[in-house]
Amino acid sequence: MFAHAPVRYATHTVFEKIDQLDKEADAYLDAVNSEDDLEQFRIKYLGSKGAIKALMAMMKGVPKDQKPAFGQGANRLRQRLQEAFEAKKASLGGVDTQAPRPQIDMTEPGLPPRLGREHVITQTVNDLVEVFGRMGFDVETGPEVEDEYHNFIALNIPPEHPARDPRENFYLTDPSAKNPHLLRSQTSTIQIRVMEQTPPPIRVVAMGRVYRPDEHDATHYSMFHQVEGLYVDRDVSMVDLKTTLIQFAHAYFGAQAEVRLVPSYFPFTEPSAELYIKMQIKERWEWLEIGGCGMVDPNVFEAVGYDPQRWTGFAFGLGIERLAMRKHGISDIRWLFENDLRFLRQF
Repeated sequence: MFAHAPVRYATHTVFEKIDQLDKEADAYLDAVNSEDDLEQFRIKYLGSKGAIKALMAMMKGVPKDQKPAFGQGANRLRQRLQEAFEAKKASLGGVDTQAPRPQIDMTEPGLPPRLGREHVITQTVNDLVEVFGRMGFDVETGPEVEDEYHNFIALNIPPEHPARDPRENFYLTDPSAKNPHLLRSQTSTIQIRVMEQTPPPIRVVAMGRVYRPDEHDATHYSMFHQVEGLYVDRDVSMVDLKTTLIQFAHAYFGAQAEVRLVPSYFPFTEPSAELYIKMQIKERWEWLEIGGCGMVDPNVFEAVGYDPQRWTGFAFGLGIERLAMRKHGISDIRWLFENDLRFLRQF
């Protein structure tokens, strides 16, 4: 193999190359009017494979006595083009890399991060779990998609009852089919499932979302939360029910809260009552209805295989949003679901 002899350039040729590149680069830069074009200029002339690099590579072919003059000329061109690039970059709004940068004061205290918090509904659920837990109730959950048997039939709700109207529920299958499915309209379905699987005595609270096609306004929403309690044992009476509700009211609303049971009707309890609690609202004490309650109907016990001659029990159901609104003075249920941080940061 034979080594190639180095290419020799005529002196006038290499110096003409510097002048030619100088004029060409000036014309290119004058036409640049965007940051993308400027980047292309940098790559073409100042990049690792650009024209200046190629020019410096010609040094080895320059006669020895002309190398210093050629090197000085090429370096002047490189420096001038670099300065022209920086000036153009600054004029286009880019960062002036030559400008002094602001110093960071490492001794200045940092800003603490703003931490999130639990939603007011979650706070209410946790408070209820704690209150009823201290009273000996276990917490149970169940499916939000239910069949008609658990949502209505086992709860002693007859076919003609308004609560079973297809327009009052979110049916997922044909309502006229056998045992159709729907989004549960009450957490009482969890109580049925617990009794089907657990022999008495039992003491549970069931919590979760329920769904009803209500028109949204200050007090109604199509999705909300319920907590329902169930206690089944021998010789359970209305006295036990009222005592439990009084203890709950004192623990959740304060020692001054009072309880009143007003006779009412629910298909799954007999006798039944509406629960009113007297609480302080803006320096005024008012009676407010927060749910329903009663003694479990014998038909419900028969549906789950309990002997109504042997076992008795009570049940109650409370709206979690209603409890939160009463406790915190919230006047519109829609605020709980709008996720407005100005509202949520108050709790």
